[in-house]
Amino acid sequence: MKGFFEPGTETVFQLFSSVHLLTLTAFFIMIILLFLFREPLRKHGINRAARIGLFVVLIASEVSLQIWLWWSGHWNYQYSLPLHLSSISLILSAILLLNKRYALFEFTYFVGVGSALQAMITPDISLYTFPHYRYIHFFVSHGGTVVANLFMIFVAGYRPTGKSIWKAFLWLNVYTLIIFVVNFLIEGNYMYISEKPVNPSIIDFLGPWPWYILSLEIIALITFVILYFPFWVARRMNQEKQHN
Repeated sequence: MKGFFEPGTETVFQLFSSVHLLTLTAFFIMIILLFLFREPLRKHGINRAARIGLFVVLIASEVSLQIWLWWSGHWNYQYSLPLHLSSISLILSAILLLNKRYALFEFTYFVGVGSALQAMITPDISLYTFPHYRYIHFFVSHGGTVVANLFMIFVAGYRPTGKSIWKAFLWLNVYTLIIFVVNFLIEGNYMYISEKPVNPSIIDFLGPWPWYILSLEIIALITFVILYFPFWVARRMNQEKQHN
């Protein structure tokens, strides 16, 4: 059991290894099941239990991470507060499950799902692989963020609009500006906007600071458009059916 939580000391995670691919496959199957069982999940009692259960999973994952960072001696207010995009998206997605505010969904769908999917495909967990706690936490937290928002789409019937893209992009930049000030005040590097992360990442190919921030802005906007594309196609098809 100790090895399950023990901090890593060497690189063990391999991108697109069998473990990584199996994890992504399990996540994909979960999404399919969520879609297939969307009707039963709309029943009041089941719906409430599912939303509360997913809320507990998301919050518990973030709390457990803070506990693990403290226990392992890695907690530091400059790097460990839940201010990274993944953490704030997780927390807001958990809140969305309870209050069901559409305005919150517009942010969490584009920002939360976009960042979580990218993180799951190219995880920044070089020291850990299955069955270590950090590996399980990483995919539960990021996968849970995606599932929470897809729950609101498949079950609650929420749909983003073209305006939602710009609303999400605006609030993302507002939050980035806030984090930039926080980083300056505490000498932190939340959202990696003060300097590049130590571990290799896509940011390494986006130029030096601060120009890679502009590149990340463009990538974020492209990601938002891609996430909206299926809904745009569905809306166009419905409009054509109505005209015919």
